[in-house]
Amino acid sequence: MNYEAVIGIEIHCELKTETKMFSGAPLGYGQPANTAINEIDISMPGTLPQVNKTAVEYGVKLSQALGCDIDTLMRFDRKNYFYSDLPKGYQITQQFYPLGSHGSFEFFVGEELKSVRINRLHMEEDTAKQFHEGDITRIDFNRAGTPLLEIVTEADFRTGEEAAAYVDALRLLVIYLGISDGRMDEGSLRCDVNISIRPEGQEAFGTKVEVKNLNSISNIQKAIEFEKERHIEVVTSGGAIVTETRRFDEKTQETVSMRTKESAVDYRYFVEPNIPPIRIPESLLQPLTQELPVAKVQRYHEEYDLSYYDANVLVKNIELSEYFEKLVASSKHYKLIVNWLTQDIMAVLDKKEDKSMEEWIKPEFFIDFIDAIESNTISSKQAKQVFAKLIEGESPKKVIKDSGMVQISDEATLMAWINGVLDANPQIIDDYRNGLDKSIKFVVGQVMKLSKGQANPRLTNEFVIRELDNRK
Repeated sequence: MNYEAVIGIEIHCELKTETKMFSGAPLGYGQPANTAINEIDISMPGTLPQVNKTAVEYGVKLSQALGCDIDTLMRFDRKNYFYSDLPKGYQITQQFYPLGSHGSFEFFVGEELKSVRINRLHMEEDTAKQFHEGDITRIDFNRAGTPLLEIVTEADFRTGEEAAAYVDALRLLVIYLGISDGRMDEGSLRCDVNISIRPEGQEAFGTKVEVKNLNSISNIQKAIEFEKERHIEVVTSGGAIVTETRRFDEKTQETVSMRTKESAVDYRYFVEPNIPPIRIPESLLQPLTQELPVAKVQRYHEEYDLSYYDANVLVKNIELSEYFEKLVASSKHYKLIVNWLTQDIMAVLDKKEDKSMEEWIKPEFFIDFIDAIESNTISSKQAKQVFAKLIEGESPKKVIKDSGMVQISDEATLMAWINGVLDANPQIIDDYRNGLDKSIKFVVGQVMKLSKGQANPRLTNEFVIRELDNRK
């Protein structure tokens, strides 16, 4: 019997606001422990929450980008959650009236465009961070109160590849919107996966297991693939899947049980009494006009005839994508530009340091470089030499001139060298007649020596073959 996985994803996205969700304390990632807090964050008596307007604006932006229905009357709820990482003993969230609902999101899996249904998007506050040291637990409240958006999908994914591609695409989306830095390694974007299996063709879902706090795109795919195989092994051996929460162990590349769920946790939700319903102002509900990543990939494919792979590579680097737009405004050599950007430039981006792309390599210099290659002014080997100077800020035209790199493409000049080599080495013609291809390479090599490397290698090769055919 063949089984398929049924997967749903919950993403917690920290927002890039200046202050916290319900207090005026600054966001404190990387700050000394317990320094980016105020009395609201640690729930001192008499304190009251105040909603962060910028966080609401960011929530509306993402809701619009995901095609969600937006509830313009904001209401918050209390989720009673008696853990040490929530000093109030509850979390302010949106259980009953999420900001966004019934949306959908398109993303690429390789070159195939897929779509996932978005169940809900709601706002809440993050918890404090705990550090366990033996029998001691230390708590840093800097993260407590950080604005969060939780995005919950329907169980529309069937493979780890699809799930990983979705998370990567949504991470890029929040970066494009400017609402989060999307740093999974820093916890700015965290992912929980719910997975079950069922026989192919069956409608009913199987028993669900949750894998918590996946912190990289690759780990999402690995965890899902491991869980699917684990589920299949348990079921086919006559066992039963246990409803539980698991984590992914990077060392063993396996999921590990954290706790079982014998019954649903009763969080005793009720309306947050300290935040009255708030009508979202019209100024925050203006239509989203920004071009989003998937649309940009489609445009690059259609307008510049780029492959979906190349378009995706470009779009995933916002600065490189913007630089590409400037270059193609002055040049039609789209494919050549993309090849150098996505291969050679990306390989040395660390040399840019804190400069912008335009400060590092002037767009006009890059265009001069591309034109020199396209016009066969320089060979591919010479292009590598010019590129080394280009990333140091030098003008390609000056480098080519000063180094005497200009290729010789004049047919009369090339043919004079070719005939000279053949006249001096008549045995080459016999070798060619006998099918020895090395005869061509010999003549081309001799011409390159005579020209001090400046002969156009492509034209030289063509002319050599033509002349040898004539002399057969």
